[in-house]
Amino acid sequence: MTIWVNKGFSISTNKKYLDVDLIHNFLNQEAYWSKGIPKETVIKSIENTTLCFGVYKGEIDNAGSEQVGFARVITDLATHAYLCDVFILPDYRKLGLSKWLMDVITNHSELEGVRRFMLATNDAHSLYKKYGFNQIDNPELFMQKVRKSPSQQ
Repeated sequence: MTIWVNKGFSISTNKKYLDVDLIHNFLNQEAYWSKGIPKETVIKSIENTTLCFGVYKGEIDNAGSEQVGFARVITDLATHAYLCDVFILPDYRKLGLSKWLMDVITNHSELEGVRRFMLATNDAHSLYKKYGFNQIDNPELFMQKVRKSPSQQ
């Protein structure tokens, strides 16, 4: 597990540093894609995701660091990757952290050979386009099955 350091911030893929309460709070209350998500679901998603990226203010090994961002990459490390749950807390936006996080993710050595790297976004197309993401060719080929959570039934 690698740690990247830049201008007073750190990024790590070590899950032991993740602040699950902070991640759940943001995904549950702020993120348009996951409002109302149960904490147990967030925990399970982190446990079962190949690569989780935490963004921290300060150096991660120091007790004074605090998490300010997050992203998950669901992948088989060979043919497919899906980027999701990407966020930087509002107080830390406009500092270049999203761009740095995308640099780290898109240049991560374990993702080099991945053939199809996908994501879905409502409002950050211009950010992701800078990292090689484009509209899907032939979107009519893609399908989805959305299940209601037990609490919504």
